[in-house]
Amino acid sequence: MTSTTAAAALFDHVAAPEEAVRHFRARLGFETDVSDVAAALAADDERGFVLVDTRSEAAWVAGRIPGAMHLPGRRIADEARDRIAPGTPVVVYCWGPGCNGATRAALAFATLGHPVKEMLGGFEYWAREGFAVERAAGTERHPLDPLTNVASKADAMECAC
Repeated sequence: MTSTTAAAALFDHVAAPEEAVRHFRARLGFETDVSDVAAALAADDERGFVLVDTRSEAAWVAGRIPGAMHLPGRRIADEARDRIAPGTPVVVYCWGPGCNGATRAALAFATLGHPVKEMLGGFEYWAREGFAVERAAGTERHPLDPLTNVASKADAMECAC
């Protein structure tokens, strides 16, 4: 049973609803998730953004999101201008939630003047949610991880959260 004192302490320092609206609206301006990226990739051949895998060469070879461009984070400052048209929106990803490589990559792209979003969950959650993974041998799908996606394959494009 939860103590009312503990519950009250939880909300001792809660933002006003207006502040919460600003905060969460701002976060959505900077972040997206694997389901939204999958839906955008599936819906539009002229998608209007570049999906950038910022991981190492070894990670890229081990598996990547189909259609992603490989540009490791440490090379963005030197190579992005030659590979991505100025002002093109970019979505970046790295390994997963335990990695801040995508955050650093997003900062690098923003510094170069690109509208940019970080894909939360990264490649790890892309694969765990059963979306296609590309390797040299071809494309495959991992089984849905019941801890991250309880949806059936038919509705895997919707967020199960």
